[in-house]
Amino acid sequence: MATQFPDDFKCPISLEIMSDPVILPSGHTFDRPNIQRWLDAGHRTCPLTKLPLPEHPSLIPNHALRSLISNYTLPSPTQLHNTHLPNQSQSQPNQQPQTLIATLTSAASSLDSKLESLDQLNRLSKRDAAFRAKLTESGAVAAVLKCVDSDEPSLQEKALTLLLNVSLDDDNKVGLVAEGAIARVVAVLQGGSPNSRAVAATMLTSLAVVEVNKATIGSYPYAIRALVSLLRDGKGREKKEAATALYAICSFPDNRRRAVECGAVSILIRIADSGLERAVEVLGLLAKSKDGREEMQRFSGCVRILVRVLENGSSRGVQYALLTLSSLCHFSEKMCAEARKEGVLAICMRLVEDDNEKIRKNASYLIQVLDGNHSMI
Repeated sequence: MATQFPDDFKCPISLEIMSDPVILPSGHTFDRPNIQRWLDAGHRTCPLTKLPLPEHPSLIPNHALRSLISNYTLPSPTQLHNTHLPNQSQSQPNQQPQTLIATLTSAASSLDSKLESLDQLNRLSKRDAAFRAKLTESGAVAAVLKCVDSDEPSLQEKALTLLLNVSLDDDNKVGLVAEGAIARVVAVLQGGSPNSRAVAATMLTSLAVVEVNKATIGSYPYAIRALVSLLRDGKGREKKEAATALYAICSFPDNRRRAVECGAVSILIRIADSGLERAVEVLGLLAKSKDGREEMQRFSGCVRILVRVLENGSSRGVQYALLTLSSLCHFSEKMCAEARKEGVLAICMRLVEDDNEKIRKNASYLIQVLDGNHSMI
């Protein structure tokens, strides 16, 4: 099965689908267990480029890719429903995309026939890179984008899912943006069905894998604002996908300022307090900006909420709560005092014994900050 997945999903070391993709300082992504074994063996070069690495190289979680792999491998409700039905794509192995696209563009086509065409296109494109290439070469994107404009929720959702499949290949990501995908995706974020909004947010995460698209998405009117609104008003899956998209987009510094201006900080803090740890990861990025830190300082109880994550969160949540607190305390003696009052120092003393190297490192740095052994900038 692994050979049917996009190559970007596979670890360069094991050639298996990645379960925990992380980015090495060289910029390349590997599955955490594999690259950790490489480093534990004493290697201090990138396995791909052979360029030297720092003595203690950081492994940055690639949340955008992780989310894409998860969405790609999980069966959709439609697939589950059709588990015991004949596979129509098997009975039509040589189906040409032009035939299916013609159904989408014909004014005489019924809604059911369009939905069936999209179902077939989704089945064929999900794991077949050659078919995705054939799809883009046939000019299908324009027809699919028109379906995204539809007021019919099921047609809109299936069309968005097809665009998401097409976007799995990096070569298509910039092309989709050039054809106007962002405008359609943002429109869905603002007024689509709950399922469509979740897929639209995932679509932005996919497009943001390409660095140049992060700036384009961020500068697009209402894109970040729509994600922040979804974060505030959406349900479970919508909130998670919106937070993932914001994380991917806000690795670009200018987008952190935009997210803060849209009111993301207070919403993220409240969501983090309700248990969505992806919100803590976004806060860790926004805390790198002056505007983000100032908004966090204005939120009464911000430190207390981050402390609760330190005490009850998963390893990933604890890691990002430590990063956020380190940024806040590094630049503000007031936040240092509040953190000491909330018992952060004692918690960090326990965390320096944690099995997770990242947590140990972040806890040690935060201890230095709280003890005053750092330079204020």
